[in-house]
Amino acid sequence: MTSEYLNRKTKRLEIRPLELKDFEAWKNAHLAMSKPKNKWDLGPKPKQHLTKIEFKKILKQRAGLQKKDHYYSLGVFLKKDGVLIGGVSAMEVSRGISQTAFLGYNIFNPYWGQGYAKEAVREMFDIAFKDIKLHRLEAGIEPGNIRSIALAKALKMRREGLKKRALFLRNTWVDLWMYTFTCEDVGYKFKTDALKLKLR
Repeated sequence: MTSEYLNRKTKRLEIRPLELKDFEAWKNAHLAMSKPKNKWDLGPKPKQHLTKIEFKKILKQRAGLQKKDHYYSLGVFLKKDGVLIGGVSAMEVSRGISQTAFLGYNIFNPYWGQGYAKEAVREMFDIAFKDIKLHRLEAGIEPGNIRSIALAKALKMRREGLKKRALFLRNTWVDLWMYTFTCEDVGYKFKTDALKLKLR
């Protein structure tokens, strides 16, 4: 099965899985990035890792996880010139009775402050609920990550509480504010009949 069902286009962006043809765009995106601007900004990959061999490994890993229905990772490109500016994802997909995934998003630092994250994440909601057929997306955000919290608020995600010592990051356990959307929040109805059949 191809991944064309995961493709989206907005006024400014193209959102889709990375392909081998995107190697130069991926490499150039990392070369164009400045040093990390805060502790949540990953910054560019080291130059020695920007090889076609490394890129093929990334594609193979992502394709394997997607095939297993565990992780859907999409590149965010500028539609006008094909420049790769970041990514969005549905991570750690859980089926069974929860039908949930964690929402991931990352816009490379040269493109901050232009509304691209909001535009891309809105499309990820559509993909997650319409195509991946999830019921719930959760974004776990550290309390000090002001930019990410502002994005969740701008998207009108629901803040459901503080998850204490939720993840081990940077050699410590960190708390996360949990922001959530369910498919009903964006106008989709989850087909519970199909879920009941799977659970029998």
